[in-house]
This record gives sequence, structure tokens and C-alpha cells, in this order.
Amino acid sequence: MQSQTSGALTKGAQTRARLAAAMLELIQSNGYSGTGLAAVTEHANAPKGSMYFHFPDGKEGLGVAAIELAQEQFETLVLEAAASEGGAAAAVRAVIAAVAAIVSESDYRLGCPVSVVTLEMGAESERLRGTCEQAFRAWVTPAARLLEAEGLAAADAASLATAVVSAIEGSVIVSRAMRSTQPLEATADAMAELIAIRVAHGSVA
Repeated sequence: MQSQTSGALTKGAQTRARLAAAMLELIQSNGYSGTGLAAVTEHANAPKGSMYFHFPDGKEGLGVAAIELAQEQFETLVLEAAASEGGAAAAVRAVIAAVAAIVSESDYRLGCPVSVVTLEMGAESERLRGTCEQAFRAWVTPAARLLEAEGLAAADAASLATAVVSAIEGSVIVSRAMRSTQPLEATADAMAELIAIRVAHGSVA
């Protein structure tokens, strides 16, 4: 009996994860407002009744789950880059290169779902706005820690990390508009140079 319950829970968790992943992908390509629950269910290949079973609060709850998934994915990307690359500047270049690959390989259809939801729903839903804020903060934090490890004071590291994340977000939008990764590549060069200057200045100080 216990194993059957465990199996059912596992299957339910998988369905919930598929719905959140489908919502995430559709938000990236169609926007939050342009994504309907029927389309999400179809994209996730999930039973129609599963939507409100797993997300009784409807589209808003599903949107929160999608943003949290995006937060986790990008945070993992930042942490992996920090662990494998030689310093903050190289890590930022690696992160931006990965983002550029995602954008270009999707034929410039996919962007950052967190910025999309912030722009569309930030003034309409405090819950969604707060979840987007949490995601952005989760991306700034590991970047700031990496900069602190290179000698920047905590406040300076947090400020620079915020600027880096903001620059990446903006360049994704511009790259999609121009259908080119050049804005992302330019941002990588500029942020790497800025980090090098700030770290050198901080080390001297």
C-alpha cells in the first residue's frame, strides 16, 4: 500500500513538473497573457483535469511554478559557471554565451520568462511580481558571492552583480528584436571589462 501511494505521488509530481515546464516554455515564446491553460495542458501532454488538481489557484499558481523553475535553471547555470570558470569575468562570459545559445537556437523565440512576466503582470499581480523579484535576487546572490571572493566589498559586489544581471536581461530583449546575438556578445565584453576594472580597483583599495 505504501509503495503504491509513493508511486502515485511520484507520478503526480512528474505531471506537475511537466505542466510547469510547459508553462515556462510557452511564456517564453507567447508571453504570459498569450498562454492559455488549454495550450499548457496540451503542450505538457497532461490530462485535462490535472491542471486544477495540481494548481487549484489556476493560471497564477502555474505562473509562479514556471517562474520558480526558471529561477532554479538560471541559478544552476550561474553556479556551474562560477565553479568551472577562472574568475568572475570568465563566469559571466560563460553564462552569457549559454544564454545566447538558447536564444539563437530557438530562432529568437525564447527569452527570459521572468522579465516577460514582470513586464506583463508586475502591476497586476503582487504574487507574480514578488516571485519575479525572488528569481532576480536568486541570480544576483551567487554572482555577488563570486565577486566578493575576488576581493570586492559586499555592498560593491551586490551592486555590480545587480548591474550584470540587469544588463543580461536587457541584452536578451535587444538580441531577440535584432535577431542577432551581437547585443549579448557586446554585453559579455562590457561586463567582463567592467568586472576586471572593479576587481582591480577593489584589490588596490
